[in-house]
Amino acid sequence: MGESRYSTVAIVLHWFLGLSIFAMFALGVYMHELPFSPERLKLYNYHKWAGICFLFLTVLRLLWRLTHRPPALPAAIEQAMPTWQNRVYHATHHVMYLLFFAVPLIGWAYSSAAGFPIVLFGVLPLPDLLAVDKEFAKQIKELHEISAMALMVLAVLHIGAALRHQFVDKDNLIRRMLPNRF
Repeated sequence: MGESRYSTVAIVLHWFLGLSIFAMFALGVYMHELPFSPERLKLYNYHKWAGICFLFLTVLRLLWRLTHRPPALPAAIEQAMPTWQNRVYHATHHVMYLLFFAVPLIGWAYSSAAGFPIVLFGVLPLPDLLAVDKEFAKQIKELHEISAMALMVLAVLHIGAALRHQFVDKDNLIRRMLPNRF
């Protein structure tokens, strides 16, 4: 039987990126409601920088996952899962990975189309993904918001499923993604 826990690298990336999703979403909602001001511009830059860092770490996470096979679900849990639940489990993970890339890339495209280049940490200018097109930027902005909301919904469902396994099914599945001391 193979390893039943995720590797330390996978665990760190999982929790860091998971917390980042919630932090960036909260910042995005907060800054969106602010009136135009230096504070709002500063927060938009922080949000962009976080998004680019998230994208970079997502690439690392995917490379790690491709080169370090994650542990299979324990046989008893997989056998106890209804077929629909197993399909939702796999589909949710695939769609979340898609959104891990899509949300920051769409945000980057929006920033480019809106004419607001990204200068990472105020020192590293990133290339624009699109030419300036203010009308198209409005559409992309809406797509960024919708995809971010979809990612949040899936993250909440993911958390709900993990908590259900822990507290309802009592199968201790969550332990696979916790540091060794837990």
